[in-house]
Amino acid sequence: MGRESTTASVHPTRTLRLTALATLIAFVAVDQVVKWWAWHNTTTARINYGGNVFVGATVGRWFAHPVTGALLDLVDFGVLSVAVAVLLHRRRPAIVVVTGTLMISGWVSNLADRLGLHYWTAPGSVRGAVDFIHLGRIYYNVADVFIVVGTLLFGLTVWATSKTAGSWTPPATRLRARGWMSAAAAAVCLIGVVGFGAVNYGGVTTPSAAVVAGWPGHG
Repeated sequence: MGRESTTASVHPTRTLRLTALATLIAFVAVDQVVKWWAWHNTTTARINYGGNVFVGATVGRWFAHPVTGALLDLVDFGVLSVAVAVLLHRRRPAIVVVTGTLMISGWVSNLADRLGLHYWTAPGSVRGAVDFIHLGRIYYNVADVFIVVGTLLFGLTVWATSKTAGSWTPPATRLRARGWMSAAAAAVCLIGVVGFGAVNYGGVTTPSAAVVAGWPGHG
């Protein structure tokens, strides 16, 4: 009984992981649907094919380049994978998991645009994320809102729950051979997707340009 209770208290439950996965999928789906709607129904939509004001002009040019942009997408995927693994590595309060998933889902959705979802949300567009919320000189999207709000809430919930949480050292674990094979297969598929995007780089950056180019869903 003691061992079972200890194991249950330090390992994330299947329910917690499924909840996080469902939450992530739901947030990404909402963002992608809104992006599709904005590209087809607003005049402010545009493709952010570079970086943003936080990374600077030089890194923005790297993101905009067909090859270096594809390599940076791979790096982003690795960072997000680590972030998800850290979030779900141990049992955490549900509120921490939900806010952390909200924060990560924004990054995941914007990265998914660059990895190929922009072919659906913005047909004929160059690789990048669909921005349409115009504030000042900068354009944002719903995923950006998820990132900002999620980061603030995640920080607050981690701070609040850490006051009552005890210290814990994660047990040593061994990744099974099946896990390595799955990771390798996913990496090969990801490299293929990124490579395809780099080779087929190009397209429009605004809906009006898509009308001129004659892409379906416009005009």
